[in-house]
Amino acid sequence: MSILIDQNSKVLVQGITGREGTFHAEQMLAYNTRVVGGVTPGKGGLSVHGVPVFNTVREAVEATGADTTVLFVPPLYTKQGLMEAIAAGVPQVITIAEHVPVHDMMNVMACARGTGCRVIGPNSFGVISPGKAKAGFMAHRIFSEGPVAVMSRSATNCYETVFMLTERGIGQSTCIGIGGDMIPGSTFTDFLPMFEADEQTKVIVLIGEIGGQEEEKAAAFIKAHISKPVVALIAGKNAPKERSMGHAGAIVAPDGTGSAENKETALRAAGVHIAESTMDIVEICARFLA
Repeated sequence: MSILIDQNSKVLVQGITGREGTFHAEQMLAYNTRVVGGVTPGKGGLSVHGVPVFNTVREAVEATGADTTVLFVPPLYTKQGLMEAIAAGVPQVITIAEHVPVHDMMNVMACARGTGCRVIGPNSFGVISPGKAKAGFMAHRIFSEGPVAVMSRSATNCYETVFMLTERGIGQSTCIGIGGDMIPGSTFTDFLPMFEADEQTKVIVLIGEIGGQEEEKAAAFIKAHISKPVVALIAGKNAPKERSMGHAGAIVAPDGTGSAENKETALRAAGVHIAESTMDIVEICARFLA
């Protein structure tokens, strides 16, 4: 099994005629993902790598029955693309751009609430179920199919972990880019119950970072509802307070809120195994799967 995306998913690419959209649509097709359509206003009727292009998301959904869309759209136009996808009834929307304006994402999430639409990102690398399908820009060659689920706010830390897991002969069930912007469409807590129910997943890896309280919320959920082993890495232990580090959401408040120490304390109290490095994640997973 897997969650969010598999070989039966029907994927749209918004921004498919742009440089990034064209390149990554080709990569998704090479991974046997069912890319059923693309969307670029004013370019309907064209095709990219054999994929039909539509002027609107609604036209694309009506023609293809798409259930997932991934946006390769600049941050200032992301709100418009997300709103269009939500209005068209797409169940799952993944957005790649970083630094989407906070107010835009607040509006998007208010619009999505109650519609049943799952928004992933912004600043997400996408979602991949190795051996089945991917929607995003991850280098699929480093992924392999197996029992470890990974969800991460950091693309780089996820890739490093996955590469070392694969080198160790440990595959992955589904890997999710949570994204590091201040207003995430979906959080760790949204995906934890899915991994708990997924028969393929035996170990859950959570890669967090400083800023916000999502890891603390995840800790409370894990303590109450998760029976599978969870391994966590929190990046940013040495980051100075009140300074945004890399991702827009990676900032520690003067009182220590959002710090790696606070997050690790909450996760340990929930029975989560804390890793000190990406290599440590691999060693802990290997012990659980031995």
